[in-house]
Amino acid sequence: MTSTLRTDVLRIVGTPDPVGGTLPILQGLPQQTAAGVGVDAEMRRNLAYGVPHTLLPYTRQGGYDRDRTEREVPCVVLENETLTATFLPSLGGRLWSLVHRPSGRELLHRNRILQPANLALRDAWLAGGVEWNLGTTGHWPLTCEPLHAARVTAPDGTPVLRMYAFERLRRLLLRMDTWLPAGSPVLYVHIAVHNPSPTETPVYWWSNIAVPEHEGVRVLGPADQAFHCDYVSDLRRVPFPRVEGADRSYPGRVPRAADYFLDIPRGERPWIAALDETGTGLAQTSTARLRGRKLFCWGTGTGGKHWQEWLSGPDSAYLEIQAGLARTQLEHLPMPAGATWYWTEAYGLLQADLEAVHGSWETARAAVGEALNALVSPLQVDLADALATEFGEPEELLAPGSGWAALEIEAGALAASPLLPFGVPTDAQEPWRRLLKTGTLPLCDPPAEPVTGTHWRALLEAGATDWHALYQLGLLRLAAGDQEAAREAFQRSIAVQSSPWALRALAFLTPDRQAAADLMVDSHQLRPDLMELTIEALEALGRAERPAQALALIGQLPPADRAHGRIRLAEAEAAHASGDDDRVRRLLAEGIQVDNMREGELSLDALWRAVHPGTPVPPQYDFRMAVG
Repeated sequence: MTSTLRTDVLRIVGTPDPVGGTLPILQGLPQQTAAGVGVDAEMRRNLAYGVPHTLLPYTRQGGYDRDRTEREVPCVVLENETLTATFLPSLGGRLWSLVHRPSGRELLHRNRILQPANLALRDAWLAGGVEWNLGTTGHWPLTCEPLHAARVTAPDGTPVLRMYAFERLRRLLLRMDTWLPAGSPVLYVHIAVHNPSPTETPVYWWSNIAVPEHEGVRVLGPADQAFHCDYVSDLRRVPFPRVEGADRSYPGRVPRAADYFLDIPRGERPWIAALDETGTGLAQTSTARLRGRKLFCWGTGTGGKHWQEWLSGPDSAYLEIQAGLARTQLEHLPMPAGATWYWTEAYGLLQADLEAVHGSWETARAAVGEALNALVSPLQVDLADALATEFGEPEELLAPGSGWAALEIEAGALAASPLLPFGVPTDAQEPWRRLLKTGTLPLCDPPAEPVTGTHWRALLEAGATDWHALYQLGLLRLAAGDQEAAREAFQRSIAVQSSPWALRALAFLTPDRQAAADLMVDSHQLRPDLMELTIEALEALGRAERPAQALALIGQLPPADRAHGRIRLAEAEAAHASGDDDRVRRLLAEGIQVDNMREGELSLDALWRAVHPGTPVPPQYDFRMAVG
């Protein structure tokens, strides 16, 4: 059998795809600290570097619930004699399934449902398969967005799937070529990240690989130390795999959610594998640039189990083995202006000696390393890496991505390339095209989706006079880190015409909680039908400790809005703050289901413990990741 590439349809039970919201994400990420034991100077520098102060130009991505029906999702399938790889270009290019054909074994955690949950930078995220993450710490902004996909042919005739995108936060170009040579026991994935900017840009990359978890699965890699994070204490360097007297290389036996970033010595071949009781499972390796490797597990506690069911349904436990540019996921690396970084990853079924795999750490590491060399040698991965540089132009477009790169090409901020045919802008980019052509940004309500970049700011600095252009100018200034200038633009926008959008942005920049709450209430009153604004207004009232006003606002909402999980949670929290715990207990007894519960959020279990002291938290309200 020769290698083939085809389009197909994945039939799966799931919710509709999440949708982009109206409100841009104004806040950034918290600054990382480096107080832990064993953190060296290089890591301290990378931890402090490149943390974004805002996630502009992106908006939140939600609108999903937990009502699932059977649906069809377009996919692209690569196949040879040994492996069948299924990709979802419309969902961040995720590798959804990797099947070892001779045994029929699925090597990944192939989720049985398509259920978004609030774990990504923009909210919506899916569990399962291999997720590609570019930009900044967290699940990347395009994880539930379409990538461009095209067919390419290698010099030897092997079909190649090319997926590519423009990541707008860091303004980076991503090209990802995947192929299965005839007879190859591994899938090759070649990543190229290009910084077209004239300045240095912080860069982050992690390939997150979900695999089935049970007590007998052992995760191995070429390291005797790890940087450990357990969501309670600081990042610190610990011996691995024995931590606090227990062998943490068996994630199905770990009581709490935890990250272990393997500290692979320089010069060692980078790899990671998750092998079961028979010594068999998925192995991943790469060229040297992809230095980091990580083990993540949810833990065996009630909260961890609940998260697993929340994401994948019952009896579908998984863990993640991951690979990244830095040693940990809390770091960014400086990428020079105009630079292109590339590397190649390989994925396949690995079989090692059973007794060795589950023997001492030293024996297991050596045995798996030898088995990996037999599966795919470092030279073979290097040759694949070199071959990918010869891949040419796409011959057939298989799936469309967004029009943002095409807009930037029209604006002269990106160079057009036949290797990455980005097509033409779509309706979402039309207001900005009008600005390019006429020098005037048209009035839009709701506003046009934001952009970032000095070229857009220069156009608006020269001619913004109406409320919409001034609002967009404020966002561009905020994205550039110029908060006072942003505040001035939002105030001018409101002076021309009061809008919920500029009022909200001004509230974000207002340190006084009472004044910020007033602004958010004013914003909500202008668009009481917009759920995003309602929730943010209630959150602002909560921070300002004004529960009576929050309850009054909720009382004015239509029944359908009051039934929303976030609104019910806000009602319960305001009732508790008002001293009406009977109302809280009633709401909890009726049920509060927050479809976009945030990873690490403790609101529901804290509320339960506040009104039911000494009573165990019911599983449906227990999302605690740090409790074993």
